[in-house]
Amino acid sequence: METPGHTVGSICILMGNVMFSGDTLFRMSIGRSDLPTGSFDEIINSIKKLYDLKKDYRVLPGHGAESNLRFEKENNPFMKNMNN
Repeated sequence: METPGHTVGSICILMGNVMFSGDTLFRMSIGRSDLPTGSFDEIINSIKKLYDLKKDYRVLPGHGAESNLRFEKENNPFMKNMNN
C-alpha cells in the first residue's frame, strides 16, 4: 500500500493480520516528514488511509515498539481524531 509522506515511495505492507508500517506509522507517532521528498500533508493523507482500514492489524514499524491499529486509532494523537 502506497503511503507517501515520510519520503516519496514510502509503503506499508499488509500481510495477513500484520502491517509492516516502515517509517509511516509508529506506536503513538508517525514518521518524520522533514526529509528530502517528505511532506507533512502527504503523510497525514497516508495516515488517513491507514485509519480507514477495517482490520485491526498488528503494526510492526521500521523501528520501535510494535502496536496494533485499533490502539493507534484510539490513542495516537495523529490518528485519534481522524473520524471527526
